[in-house]
Amino acid sequence: MTIPPLSRPPIPAPLDPGSAPEPRPVEGHGRAPSSARRTRAVGRAAAVASALVLGAGLAPTASAATPYPGNPVAEQLGRYWTPARMAAAQPVGAEPAAPGAPATADGPRPGELVPPSRSFDGMPQTGTFFWTDAVGTHRTCTGSVVRSPGHDLVLSAGHCLTGSSGTSPRRHLGFVPQYHDGLAPFGIFPVRTGGVYVPQEYYDRGPHAGAAYDFGFARTEPDRDGRRIEDAVGAVELLTGSGHRHAAVRMIGYPAAAQRPLECLSRTTRWASDDPADPGTFVRIACDGFVGGTSGGPMLVPRPGGWAVIGTIGGYHIGGNTRQVSYSAYFGSVTRALYEAATTGAAPAGPSS
Repeated sequence: MTIPPLSRPPIPAPLDPGSAPEPRPVEGHGRAPSSARRTRAVGRAAAVASALVLGAGLAPTASAATPYPGNPVAEQLGRYWTPARMAAAQPVGAEPAAPGAPATADGPRPGELVPPSRSFDGMPQTGTFFWTDAVGTHRTCTGSVVRSPGHDLVLSAGHCLTGSSGTSPRRHLGFVPQYHDGLAPFGIFPVRTGGVYVPQEYYDRGPHAGAAYDFGFARTEPDRDGRRIEDAVGAVELLTGSGHRHAAVRMIGYPAAAQRPLECLSRTTRWASDDPADPGTFVRIACDGFVGGTSGGPMLVPRPGGWAVIGTIGGYHIGGNTRQVSYSAYFGSVTRALYEAATTGAAPAGPSS
């Protein structure tokens, strides 16, 4: 199914009013819009919104900052990713839905109220990956910075990261926190060679049979000034084993061809797959407007002092066939084990030979 382009809504004030780190000036500076991208409404919208407005995330602390020499790789990457190239990047390609699965099978239920989304300038802990694929096309996907011992880890969907994992070349792969309007307010952070972690099960089973493993982490290098990403922008907490149902969830993603991200307040429920091609149980959320490019976008819940991530857009039907309902692989023991592998520097998985 081809999802129609998203019209750009008016830009309201952000949901989180304070505590974001101060960006510095820098030089020069999807889920596909088909079956590749994508409960009910919030019962008490005012209560949910009140619970969510806690702050932009876990802000960096002075004690975490460590002096680093400048990073010429980040300098070169920043020169490559001009505003024009970033604005023209396309959502990651994805495989078509399994044969026989109607495009609306994973959409809203009859009578289900779907909360609206709205554009905003973003938050420092979320942003976009940019890279060049094997045929030279500029690609993009959403990601979020998660707390880690090395202060260098970004979470996204597995289908966003597999093309640059293992021993394959980085192809200008970097992460831009709070990208908006062609700007990189915190600069760009290169992804380390061999620093992409996706479950082996996802490689072996593919995006449909392996939908329950559609998540991944990328270890980044410091920016051009030597700052680690978590020191520069803060981070959200990775929450695993927390269940599928959450009453107050904030979802963020970068739609294709839009220069600002979307955010939406909703709730998550448990979705047991009814499609044998995409087996497993998934996190399900109804939010309108999440089209191509939003793959890898975080599903956030409030925590003391900031946010925690309980899912990323992907999984069932590679995130969903419609713009009204999105999915995530469940974050459980496999997610935690992958996080441990990434933070300890274990060898990443890759395609089986």
